Amino acid sequence: MEAARPNGGGGFASKKSFIIQLLAGPWFMVFASLLIMSTAGTPYAFGLYSNVLKSVLGYDQSTLNLISFFKDVGTNVGVLSGLIAEVTPTWFVLSIGAVLNFLGYFMIWLSVTQKIAKPQVWVMCLYICLGANSTAFANTGALVTSVKNFPESRGIVLGLLKGYVGLSGAILTQLYHAIYGNDSKSLILLIAWLPAAISFFFLRTIRIMKVNRQKKELKVFYNFLYISLGLAGFLMVMIIVQQKVTFTQSEYSGSAAAALILLFLPLAVVIMEENYISKSKNLAMNDSSQLKIVTDDKPKTENTPATTNLVPEPNTQQQVSCWKNVFSPPDRGEDYTILQALFSIDMLILFFSAICGVGGTLTAIDNLGQMGTSLGYPTRSISTFVSLVSIWNYLGRVVAGLVSEILLKKYKFPRPLMLSLVLLLACVGHLLIAFNPPGGLYVASIIIGFTFGAQWPLIFAIISEIFGLKYYSTLYNFGSVASPIGLYVLNVKVTGNLYDKEAKKQLAALGLERKAGEALNCSGVECFKMSFIIITAVTLFGSLVSLILVLRTKKFYKSDIYKKFREEAEAAEKEMALAGNSIGSLERNNGQSR
Repeated sequence: MEAARPNGGGGFASKKSFIIQLLAGPWFMVFASLLIMSTAGTPYAFGLYSNVLKSVLGYDQSTLNLISFFKDVGTNVGVLSGLIAEVTPTWFVLSIGAVLNFLGYFMIWLSVTQKIAKPQVWVMCLYICLGANSTAFANTGALVTSVKNFPESRGIVLGLLKGYVGLSGAILTQLYHAIYGNDSKSLILLIAWLPAAISFFFLRTIRIMKVNRQKKELKVFYNFLYISLGLAGFLMVMIIVQQKVTFTQSEYSGSAAAALILLFLPLAVVIMEENYISKSKNLAMNDSSQLKIVTDDKPKTENTPATTNLVPEPNTQQQVSCWKNVFSPPDRGEDYTILQALFSIDMLILFFSAICGVGGTLTAIDNLGQMGTSLGYPTRSISTFVSLVSIWNYLGRVVAGLVSEILLKKYKFPRPLMLSLVLLLACVGHLLIAFNPPGGLYVASIIIGFTFGAQWPLIFAIISEIFGLKYYSTLYNFGSVASPIGLYVLNVKVTGNLYDKEAKKQLAALGLERKAGEALNCSGVECFKMSFIIITAVTLFGSLVSLILVLRTKKFYKSDIYKKFREEAEAAEKEMALAGNSIGSLERNNGQSR
């Protein structure tokens, strides 16, 4: 009777077992990560409500750019979240991020709705820095965990998850129009509560797991990719239609509902894959001969557990002070310590290139609202620019992650060289902004969005490949620090000051003086022309510097950089097969003794 029980168990028990497997499985964790990432790009929606901050709180462009700088400090200075992730579980990291997100943006919403007294500039900088810093915690909690769970597919994992971050601006735009209409102030309230709620909901889902390498692994990620492309295509169509036709709130509700369906469609892929895994496990359990074949290949020479021969012994050498071996790093691809990575020439070159490239493209993104206004575009067009940047930001992340992975595996094409090419393309977008040909800002939005998005998966993949995954949580966030440094120099010091200088010049030409607390506005192509000529030169220089990294890592990228991960996966599979065989033998022996 006991032997018959597995086959004759009730359907309810079988369904319950499958649901538990589904919720605890690695693919549901990937789905949860996609949802968290789809609302983690709240800083990229700054262009939608920056004019509200400027008008309600009476800021000039330099002050607005200073607030934008602290937004990007919060977004990208995630070293703290990385260090916390090294010593705490993932759910704790996500919890901190959710609290920071709600606290920061909710206080900004209270300020612009004048429910509290007008805060000082430094207080507003603190609010937006806290709110934006939640993105770093979401990235550390969800994205870094996914890369560690799927190390051999890190390129497409990074591209896919960072792609959803890029799409989040367009997704949030559809949702806010559906829920709040055209009230830009309410957008700030939406980005305060929605990302926090999603992170809290999936706290226990996101975690480090021992995922067995599966033959269909890449195919599953491709299915996720196809769905995300469908979502991006739908959002692009909606942007074009909404640019031509004025939507009512109910029509926005319909488009938002369709976007949500596409956003949750990866869950169907998860269910299908877990169903396939469940059936495969059942077949393996019923096929005892398969286990015998595995054990017959391993000679039984010792009575010690098989795992001792499969898993390498931990390093028992005397530990050296972390400062003594800072300038004696291991070979590229091995696990560097944090200090070895930070002081390496490779990291310094990559960091400088990121300052030039990301700083320039992010300056363009953060000033889209002001550029559109100064060049005479209507408000609807400015919303279109933000959405175009969001969608092409997504495409840049996905294409860079996927294409660089394919080129690397098939042709040994180094990722640093692709980064150099992306920076060259960004120069074209900056020149379009500087000289503003007819419709140039639309094309520039596409190029800037694509190149900004493409840089991130390349930078993060290069860091993981050269410096290893052991301290990736911290090193990942250190790579992000390049963004606010570049933004401070290029946005606050260059773009903001030159914009205000031109605006004051225009006021003086009209014989007017700026009143205290009044917004300072500039009109015409000259407002941003010189700024983006300078940014073009800086980005070009960054591209040339990145070529040094290409030369330094040429030999490394010609080798098989994923070999050790395959070996570890094969060792883990053999270990599980041997453990399963031992359990099966024990059960058969117990049955015979009965």
